[in-house]
Amino acid sequence: MPKFLTIGYGDREGYDQTPQAMRDAAHQNDAELVAAGAEMGAFGEPVRVTNTHQAGIVTESGPYMQSTLPVAGYALIEADSIEEAVRMVAGSPCAVASGVVEVWPIENP
Repeated sequence: MPKFLTIGYGDREGYDQTPQAMRDAAHQNDAELVAAGAEMGAFGEPVRVTNTHQAGIVTESGPYMQSTLPVAGYALIEADSIEEAVRMVAGSPCAVASGVVEVWPIENP
């Protein structure tokens, strides 16, 4: 079955402005995804790594990706199609609390 990486973006302000019942339903949606086998988690502080032409490893604190909202978490899910993957994550906290969720198909060679 195809796999999809989802990346959720959202901030505390948008989350706090979302009605409690909607947040509870969104967390229940995530719990159901995990129960169905999704791997899900939140992100900590990233480290950027470069090793240009293998001349030496350089690390810098902070994200490389830029977004108007902070990266909040991820899920690795299985779905028959990208449309199904979208339906599966449309009820997640980032999607319903003024954030966004990206769905990335994982293409295996």
